[in-house]
Amino acid sequence: MAEIKRLISLDAFRGFTIAAMIMVNNPASWSYIYPPLEHAEWNGLTPTDLIFPFFIFIMGVSITLSYAKRLNAGFPKGPIYKKIVIRTIKIFAVGIFLWLFPAFNFENIRVAGVLQRIALVFMASAFLFLNSKWKTQAIVAGVLLVGYWLIMVLIPTPGYGKVMLEPGANIAAWIDSKFLPGYLWQKTWDPEGLLSTLPAIATGISGMLAGHLIISKMEQERKVIYLFSLSFFAFIIGFFWSYLFPLNKNIWTSSFVMVTSGLAGMVLAVSIFFVDMLGRTRFTKPGIIFGSNAIAVYVLADVWRLPFYTLKIGGSSLNVHWMQLFENMEWSMKFGSFTFAALFICFNFIPAWILYKKKIFIKL
Repeated sequence: MAEIKRLISLDAFRGFTIAAMIMVNNPASWSYIYPPLEHAEWNGLTPTDLIFPFFIFIMGVSITLSYAKRLNAGFPKGPIYKKIVIRTIKIFAVGIFLWLFPAFNFENIRVAGVLQRIALVFMASAFLFLNSKWKTQAIVAGVLLVGYWLIMVLIPTPGYGKVMLEPGANIAAWIDSKFLPGYLWQKTWDPEGLLSTLPAIATGISGMLAGHLIISKMEQERKVIYLFSLSFFAFIIGFFWSYLFPLNKNIWTSSFVMVTSGLAGMVLAVSIFFVDMLGRTRFTKPGIIFGSNAIAVYVLADVWRLPFYTLKIGGSSLNVHWMQLFENMEWSMKFGSFTFAALFICFNFIPAWILYKKKIFIKL
């Protein structure tokens, strides 16, 4: 195994992904959004649909780089397991907190969620990494993807008497309605539901496999070529698979995993080539600053949005005032909504920059 060096490209990739996540979550008005900044309504893929799987892929890469380094240094697994469990609980709990904040209405608590899924995928992927080789990890990912596909296309949805892949009428939605406690995002099902977490784990494993390639002993140029080529191959598999099992983020289809992981791998390969190999780091600093406290910044953005969207100034919140400004000037309302989101990212960059300058790295 080669010496494990920190990848500037990976840090920047993580940070820019978090910045994109903050942007798409915080327009001035949900009524005025450019199509690329919206999720696909059901089947299909938009740039926004790439953000969540990209983050999970990056997390998988980081698991390999981080824990391989600890194992190489002779760290016993016991304390590592303990830290994994503690971190999982903290991330999951923060996800619950963000749903409850600021009203803390426990009657409508949502157990599922973005951070909750990240926590579960992290724990499953990290435990798998510590107890298996890359070939076993690849097999597990394959079993999860093929198994999920077969479950979704072969098992009839109870109450319908036939296989369904429509919103709220598929076997994953039925499992959510029967077994997922708490408030469900779509009333009867949740996009971060129980069954669809299994292929999300495969997304995390795909990042781990990319990490194995990165820390292998082959020369850097070959690593980049292999990473790009294998990622492109995964993308092609996902593309053709989508004709049988459509690309769909809401139920995290197997084709969605292959296409998004393939794209993430290709982006990482190109980033490693230009940033880490050619040293073109000029535009990576904002991403590195966001990425150094990625989840903490995401959480802060969710809390920080309160004065922007709730606090009344002159009878209206800041986002409403902003949209009224664009309406009065007869400017594009979609552009107004976009610029508000961009400014919101800038506001969140300030605490991220302060934490970075003071070398404070919050590890949830």
